[in-house]
Amino acid sequence: MNKQNILIAEDDADIRGLLKLYLESEGFSVICADNGETALELTETASPKLAILDIMMPGLNGLELTQKLRERTAMPIIILSARDHDHDKILGLNIGADDYMTKPFNPLEVVARVKALLRRSGSTSDRIKVGVFELDLSNHTVEKNGHTIQLTPMEYKILARLMKSPGRIYTKVQLYESICGEYFESDDNTIMVHISRIREKIEDDPKKPEHLITVRGVGYKFEG
Repeated sequence: MNKQNILIAEDDADIRGLLKLYLESEGFSVICADNGETALELTETASPKLAILDIMMPGLNGLELTQKLRERTAMPIIILSARDHDHDKILGLNIGADDYMTKPFNPLEVVARVKALLRRSGSTSDRIKVGVFELDLSNHTVEKNGHTIQLTPMEYKILARLMKSPGRIYTKVQLYESICGEYFESDDNTIMVHISRIREKIEDDPKKPEHLITVRGVGYKFEG
């Protein structure tokens, strides 16, 4: 079984070394960068399954890097920061981070959160199968009965979020915020339009959906 790559982007060599030591002791493969630009390049060449990003880095900082990564990948992102104000945490989470930890931290807790995020995202496997559908996390594609469904990036993100937790009901607000950040009432129709387009592509009869189900008055869920 191939080891999962974890990316650490941190300009403090001591912190990089400490996290690398603990993660490798748990069976992960660790790649490191001391700045945001190098980290961005490594995401293209090494295909990490999760990224741990410091905010204060030279050049491209952790928040800017998070935004760029979210444009191209759904992998979990943990932000490490010396900033412990609530508005800093909210900003980090709103731009796409999955978790936010403040320094100093317990490296064992970082490892635990890495494992939890990988389990939650389904990244412990490159592919998630739900009925006749298969989600490929590496290539960001969805197949039905072995045939690739052509989705826009937003459609993929919505469908991937639902497929990672089949049967779980997501409200429109939860779906939008988990993908785009802060939700406004004007975004209500945006989600509805995307849901409708996804159904046109995945359902045998979009008017009678069997997979992307509306739970009236609550939200949406995915069934295989």
